[in-house]
Amino acid sequence: MTTMIETSAAARRSAELEELIHLRPADFRVLTGDRPTGPLHLGHYFGTLHNRVRLQHLGVELLVIIADYQVLTDRDIADRLGQHVHNLVLDYLAAGIDPQRATIFTHSAVAALNQLLLPFLSLVSMSELARNPTVKDEIAHSQQSAVSGLMFTYPAHQAADILFCKANLVPVGQDQLPHLELTRTIARRFNDRYGALLPEPDALLSPAPLLLGTDGTKMSKSRGNAIMLSATPDETARLIRGAKTDSQRHISYDPQARPEVSSLVLLAALCTGQDPHDLAEGIGSGGAATLKRTVTEAVNEHLAPMRARRAAFAADPGQLRGILRDGNERANTLAETTLNEVRSAMGTRY
Repeated sequence: MTTMIETSAAARRSAELEELIHLRPADFRVLTGDRPTGPLHLGHYFGTLHNRVRLQHLGVELLVIIADYQVLTDRDIADRLGQHVHNLVLDYLAAGIDPQRATIFTHSAVAALNQLLLPFLSLVSMSELARNPTVKDEIAHSQQSAVSGLMFTYPAHQAADILFCKANLVPVGQDQLPHLELTRTIARRFNDRYGALLPEPDALLSPAPLLLGTDGTKMSKSRGNAIMLSATPDETARLIRGAKTDSQRHISYDPQARPEVSSLVLLAALCTGQDPHDLAEGIGSGGAATLKRTVTEAVNEHLAPMRARRAAFAADPGQLRGILRDGNERANTLAETTLNEVRSAMGTRY
């Protein structure tokens, strides 16, 4: 019951924030990002990237963190990390994130950000960290023989990611609300103990559309069932041709009764800007073959400008390095300023 009440309150607050964003976008600074564990797919695009680009176009200040240190929370080694970071930057730029208007940076390059973890950890208890739903879930499903200490500090580290730049808005899904609530708790406790310095960031609930993978299960990098943003038109067509449907010829949009078919319908609708019910009705008795052809055409047309941007940026590795270098410099300036303010408030500047 408490969770439902909290989610409802967050939804109401998100609606209020959307109105304020349209009225005064310059009042908001957004922190968002991803772990570099592999290429991003259409689920990521419609779930988060599309919203980031929307906020950027509205005039909100956008900081995008590539959380390379956090790859180690549930892995023994950070495999092919440099390649994953490179491809993640390409995915961001291809999706429309503008490096002239947004700050793209890496976790490991901002030392002052990571130094904030120590005072922040002093503000939370082990039990608070251990009962965080994401931490509990990751520990339960970990493939490791034992989880690292970094797993327990993950929520506090995420708080440092948000608070180092004094972000006041964080786009999240409902499952991430406990993380953000702990960030708000850390900010509030710091302010109570040392004086008002850190904002308590608001959650901007982002309703991510439910897109299944081509096998009918959750779309995932690791399951081989996702259409990557970097996929070619032919690869995209092949993956969609192999997507799971059902035995009914007539196409309808019914996510509960027909999840696989409905996911394909929704994907085409998102790419074309149509209502999924109308799109399904248009296909009607055309069957799975017509549906898959429709989806393939819609996806490839939607991805065409992204593929062109990706190819242009990929052709100039020096420009990519420059974008990341500039983003890291900007993030370092913000982090060092906040760390110095934190040290002054705590009396640890000697």
